[in-house]
Amino acid sequence: MASTRRAKRVAASQSGFLNLSSSASPISSRRKRLNKNKKKSWNKHSDINDVEDFLEDVRHQERTTGGLLSEKPDDSLFFLDVGQPKKAEEKAEPVEVKKRKGKASRPLRIDLILQNDSLILPPKDVLAHQQPNAKKLRRVAEKAEQLAAKGVVPRRQRRLLNRGPIDGTAKKAAAEANNYPDRGYYDIWGQETKDSADPWYLQQTGKKRVKRPESLNEKPSALPAVEVIAPGGSYNPDFFSHQALLQEAHEVEVKKKKEEDKIERQLAFDKKDRATEETILREQVEGLVEEEEEKEVAQMAPNEGEEDVAGGAIALAQKKTERQRKKEKALKIKEQQQLSNRHKTEQQQQLFQLRSIKASIKQEEQSTKQKQIKRKAKQEAEKFQPRRLGKLKFQPQDMEVKLSDELAGTLRQLKPEGSILKDRFKSLQKRNLIEPRERAKFKRRLKLKYVEKRAFREIT
Repeated sequence: MASTRRAKRVAASQSGFLNLSSSASPISSRRKRLNKNKKKSWNKHSDINDVEDFLEDVRHQERTTGGLLSEKPDDSLFFLDVGQPKKAEEKAEPVEVKKRKGKASRPLRIDLILQNDSLILPPKDVLAHQQPNAKKLRRVAEKAEQLAAKGVVPRRQRRLLNRGPIDGTAKKAAAEANNYPDRGYYDIWGQETKDSADPWYLQQTGKKRVKRPESLNEKPSALPAVEVIAPGGSYNPDFFSHQALLQEAHEVEVKKKKEEDKIERQLAFDKKDRATEETILREQVEGLVEEEEEKEVAQMAPNEGEEDVAGGAIALAQKKTERQRKKEKALKIKEQQQLSNRHKTEQQQQLFQLRSIKASIKQEEQSTKQKQIKRKAKQEAEKFQPRRLGKLKFQPQDMEVKLSDELAGTLRQLKPEGSILKDRFKSLQKRNLIEPRERAKFKRRLKLKYVEKRAFREIT
């Protein structure tokens, strides 16, 4: 058997051998074996071009005609050509219509682009037709129809019929409020909240808002956001107004100078009071001679103190006699009687001092009123003054003043002075919106090292 197969292979390999099968070529290689029992080899070695062409043809027909041609009726595919239609009879009085030049009836190109040229209908929104618990509701409706056909009233409807009449005025008013044209206007973007429930219920459930204190509505300062400078600060001011502004700036500088001089006087000292070598030696030697005498006195003093303490203890230990106790009791009673008699005489004397008492009361009332007026005036003045909000004290900005020789006649020649950013920052501090601050000081951890470059060294 093996020998016959071998002979066939040898004969097939020779050049003069012709294969009788129509598909095989005169010179053919050995057929490749494929494993077709797996899905991977199906997709790889299967020819599906005919299926793809068929599906593409179906999609093309759906896009162009809106469905398969085989399923369309003949009326939609064919029509009878009977020639041009006859012209309608002309009217007796034709209406003249002004025609615009060009093709006015033709739509714009952009409208043609935006038109939908697909004949496929849009897909249905399945979710729009779905209802939650539709199956259950349908079953309940069917059951209700069956009971109604039998004449049985459901339990829920029976309970509603058995209920007594209810006063529905309040509910009716609440229901009518939604579509009542004359109802009150409510601004949903306003600050006021709409109380739609019982206040006690809102308070217990924690849904009621906390009442805003009135102090939050008050401004922290009565100063304006932008303070207008005096007339003397203009680029071309009046002489007197400019001199008044210069006088004000001069007073500020004088006040600063006085404070600096005061600090210098407090820290100043007399050069004559400096310590010399003689005074230092005298201070070091002072008290050395007297220390020995003080030690001797201290040694004698403890013995005398012990004797005094012993005598005092013996005196305290003596018991009081009955006579001494009676005498002390009589003295206490006498002092109490004297105090009560003095109190009575003072009350009697006050009856004759009613006029002076009334005068003193009026004087006290006047003084309290004056204090109240001063306190209110002080409070009003404090509204225009910066408060102490932090550890630093507010330092006012330096006055921006031009001297007489620095004045410019025009705005073009005027040189700018000060900074707008700094002015706004100081204004916020002055109006108590932010606390006074200082720029954070940077501490360098490592020392700077200076190195001379080669080019600099060559020059020097």
